[in-house]
Amino acid sequence: MEQEESFDRIAIKYGLLAFLGLVTYFIVMKLLGLIYIVELRAFNMFILTYGVWSALRKYLKQTGNETVYLRTLMLGVFTTLVAVAPFALFVLFYMQIDSTFMQRIIENEIFGRYLNPFIVAFLIFFEGIISGFFIAFTLMQYMKKSMIKRVI
Repeated sequence: MEQEESFDRIAIKYGLLAFLGLVTYFIVMKLLGLIYIVELRAFNMFILTYGVWSALRKYLKQTGNETVYLRTLMLGVFTTLVAVAPFALFVLFYMQIDSTFMQRIIENEIFGRYLNPFIVAFLIFFEGIISGFFIAFTLMQYMKKSMIKRVI
């Protein structure tokens, strides 16, 4: 029988996997010279969605779909936090190493002249947390419906 994992361990495990996915995608985009195409950042949402979905699925499977909605929603947000916080730090350190990346952001963004690496990292963190909340909320609506179908 599969050993049960705690709420925290599930969030940390799948959050770190999503973090590794985000970093890998960032590095691949840098190596391919596509890092400056802003629209490709949308793929980060798919990586984060997969991490949150995997954590929620594991938790619901482990609890037999008998769980509190808000606790499961919190799991999604905590998983996002584990993925996004180290990714924002990674980008912060990357911008310290590659000054041309930060310079390109300053030149191409509307409010670029007001940005510095710390503000960019904070914005990545903030954007990730808000996105993760909406991802978790949306997935919980979907999973709630699938839980009802199983009961009926």
